[in-house]
Amino acid sequence: MRRAGLRTRVTAGFTAGALALSTAIALVSYQVTRSSLLAERERTAVRAAYLDATVVQAGLAADRPDILEILRSLDTGGNRRAMLHLDGEWYARNLDAGITDSIPAALQQLAQSGQPVVQRVRAGGQPALVVGVPLAPGTTFYEVDSLVELQNTLRVLAIVLTLVALSTAVAAASLGRHATGYVLRPLRRVTDAAQEITDGNLTARLDPTDEPDLARLTTSFNGMVDQLSARMQRDRRFAADVSHELRSPLQTLEAAASVLARRRDRLDQRTAVAVDLVNAEVARFQALVNDLIELARSDQPAERSPVDMVDLARQVCRTHQVSPEVVVAEEGAARVWEVDRRRVTQLLSNLVENALRHGGGPCAVRVGSEPDGHLLTVEDEGPGIRAEDREVIFDRFVRGRAAHVRGAGDGTGLGLALVAQHAAAHGGRVDVTDRPGGGARFQIHLPASPQ
Repeated sequence: MRRAGLRTRVTAGFTAGALALSTAIALVSYQVTRSSLLAERERTAVRAAYLDATVVQAGLAADRPDILEILRSLDTGGNRRAMLHLDGEWYARNLDAGITDSIPAALQQLAQSGQPVVQRVRAGGQPALVVGVPLAPGTTFYEVDSLVELQNTLRVLAIVLTLVALSTAVAAASLGRHATGYVLRPLRRVTDAAQEITDGNLTARLDPTDEPDLARLTTSFNGMVDQLSARMQRDRRFAADVSHELRSPLQTLEAAASVLARRRDRLDQRTAVAVDLVNAEVARFQALVNDLIELARSDQPAERSPVDMVDLARQVCRTHQVSPEVVVAEEGAARVWEVDRRRVTQLLSNLVENALRHGGGPCAVRVGSEPDGHLLTVEDEGPGIRAEDREVIFDRFVRGRAAHVRGAGDGTGLGLALVAQHAAAHGGRVDVTDRPGGGARFQIHLPASPQ
């Protein structure tokens, strides 16, 4: 499973932290507010109940009191209901719709024993507060105060706090994403510069003035690139100098070997075989020197011009005595590409030669396209290339296991390295896969426009 990116993880951390914190604050705020409102409502209900109980007690002290009239004289509003329990009988100002049943028996016993009582209950399925005030032995005044409005208020408060917590989490996610993007911006510049260097642009550098806090990283990076560039330049100069210095004695050897080859029929068999070996090694040595010189020139930019790739591919095949019929122009693909003719000719020539040496010759050379550029494919019917060797086969002087899977390994070890270098000079790349039905498939991916 692929691990989430740093920006995603930091954003998720900001969101989770903000959500946890805002949720905790919301819960604490809700509980504190709820407790405060309930306590204030209880104090108000108890105070009102005692005032009403005083009025009822004064009315009961009169001769022949009218209990219903006394209860009706109370100003209880629409939320409170007043009841009187007298000598085992219940009296209420309105029709009792089960209100008396909502008063717990234990609470009634405490009130009858002379203790004032307060308890939250459910009356008619709704929350309510019962206040019991003893007036005299056998006489208790009750008020049932509805808490529906308070419940609705608390519900609205809960919704508001939940929305605030979610909004805080969303804001934290936005802040985290923005902050992470700002922090990672210098790293993206480093990444872009490193990618340019990988693509062959050794002039890529970081500007120390962009991020003063990362001045040390910028200086170290630029210093590393300077050293790398200088070392690569020295290596190229060394390869070029050595190659040029070898050319003179090599030409002398080639001339001498040519003289010996012309007189081969005058030599004995053993000497003739030695002459053949000398000529073969001199030719191979000449190819190696040419490849080294070409590698030394690979850092130069591609000199682009319009090239008919189908005609070029057929010319390369004829040069290597391969039937031009193997060249296929795929439908919808552009024939004319803006490329360096010399580089692409050598690139294609090396792939065709590689197929001849190790794959029995190319069975198809395709000039095609892909969504973001051009595609040049060379296929053969040889033994193919093992998956573990595909990463190193384009390195220089690879003639060990990766080369031997393709054949005798009698090349210079630079042919495929040159293919990769020429593709990179165009801003492209090369890869190799299995060909359906057996063999290898080399693919050159080139951008449609110069990079």
